[in-house]
Amino acid sequence: MKINNNKLHKTLPLLSALSIALFTMSCGGNNSEKSTETVVQDPVNKPNVIYILVDDMGIGDIEPYGQELIKTPNLQRMADEGLTFSQHYAGNPVCAPSRAALMTGKHSGRGQIRGNFELGGFSDEEEFGQLPLQPNTTTVAKIMQKAGYTTALIGKWGLGGPGSYGVPTKQGFDYFFGYLDQKQAHNHYPTHLWQNEERFPLNNEALDSHGQLSASDDPNDEASYAKFKRSDFAQDRLTNEALDYIDSNKDKPFFLYLSYAAPHAALQAPDAEIAKYSHFEDTPYDGKSDGNYLPAFKPRATRAAMISHIDQGIGLVLNKLQKLGLDENTLVIFSSDNGPSFEGGADLEFFDSNGKFRGYKRDLYDGGIRMPTIARWPNKVPAGKVSDHVSAFWDVLPTLADLVEIDAPKDIDGISFLPTLLNQDGQQEHDSLYWEFHHWNGSHKQAIRIQNQKNADWKAIRFFNKKAKNGTAIELYNLTTDPQEQNNVAQENPDLVKQAEALFNSSRTRSFMDSWNFDYYNGKK
Repeated sequence: MKINNNKLHKTLPLLSALSIALFTMSCGGNNSEKSTETVVQDPVNKPNVIYILVDDMGIGDIEPYGQELIKTPNLQRMADEGLTFSQHYAGNPVCAPSRAALMTGKHSGRGQIRGNFELGGFSDEEEFGQLPLQPNTTTVAKIMQKAGYTTALIGKWGLGGPGSYGVPTKQGFDYFFGYLDQKQAHNHYPTHLWQNEERFPLNNEALDSHGQLSASDDPNDEASYAKFKRSDFAQDRLTNEALDYIDSNKDKPFFLYLSYAAPHAALQAPDAEIAKYSHFEDTPYDGKSDGNYLPAFKPRATRAAMISHIDQGIGLVLNKLQKLGLDENTLVIFSSDNGPSFEGGADLEFFDSNGKFRGYKRDLYDGGIRMPTIARWPNKVPAGKVSDHVSAFWDVLPTLADLVEIDAPKDIDGISFLPTLLNQDGQQEHDSLYWEFHHWNGSHKQAIRIQNQKNADWKAIRFFNKKAKNGTAIELYNLTTDPQEQNNVAQENPDLVKQAEALFNSSRTRSFMDSWNFDYYNGKK
């Protein structure tokens, strides 16, 4: 395998030979490998669980959180019939480590995957995925298997490429259909998806997700963009596969992780969906900035169409549950993997995608990690309510373990929020929540949310780079009075700054990969 040398990742340090051996020598293993733990629970009468995750959607992008330009009636229906979370956090401000936190119950200071580490390239021939989860990793899916559930991932994975130990069918999922490699998910009209460990062809000719207009193309002429059009929309495939899966498993308890790859760039959607937002004033995106993604003639309309299209899929899922009589026995949770991104020409200010919060994707300000999150379970989860319970992706594993009456591992960072879901007493609270972010360009960040100090909640952030090898001065924000994180009050609260510094050090363990440690650039020029 080779490390991707493209512009996005060319400065990322290589793994040591030992680390590569540990993570990638697994090709050719047993394709049907599942958790070795024995099923100990009778699955009869246990609720189904559908966890829906979208990609790069901000907290302000949907109607339940105030969006007025993009139509999301089915997510509004979920909110009207369920519980909306105002303080639920992603595992990280980028894809792979956020999804790893979701799967393992460990935050990015103690998990295996602490950054987007890309293997291979963007072409079909270079599809090697990301750094894979190790064998014997406890995942949400393995917990559900242990409880007697059939399990499926339909959508984007990003935690192990073809042939590795990280593929979903070796991490607790009985069935997989979707994208293995998150780089492939930059294209919503790919040549193929994966079904278990075999390629599943789509009816699309190959398309470079970072292709460009030619010098002879007129960027203001819609005809110039025709060469980037394809017909077999992967997000449609994911919805249809999910509907078929629910049909096929309606008579037994199932766990479905439905992971849409939109609205992550490139900005692509069926023409009929884009036309619904043709009233937007739009400026073409020529693909020469914001990540060099595919050009888009109507980027505002296209991004809105991508989000509405997901909403339509969610509506189909909810209707399917009702039709099959599964509605009152199915917990559905919706969230996003990290904050919104400007990549691909997305106009986040036009949509107010991060709501009132500061920051976007790759930021540890709340705009990069505070997620739109809704739970629905008729007659179990209170309808039309908003919860201010503070929770994060690493709480999902213990929550579902609690739901299905399986003991969660003791070495995780999460706390079950099942009492909040069921409107019961006894909800435990975090004393603090920790994040760290590592970028291929050498910049690192830490953030800690400290709860209930001086009658307020606080957020501390520290930055590392080649100029600030020991970290910048810690920023401190009072989230109770300043949720927008505009007023740095570190100087007025030296005791809290000292507490944050101690938590920055104690909340993490050293990573096996040097470049995921904050002292990596010490001594480097």
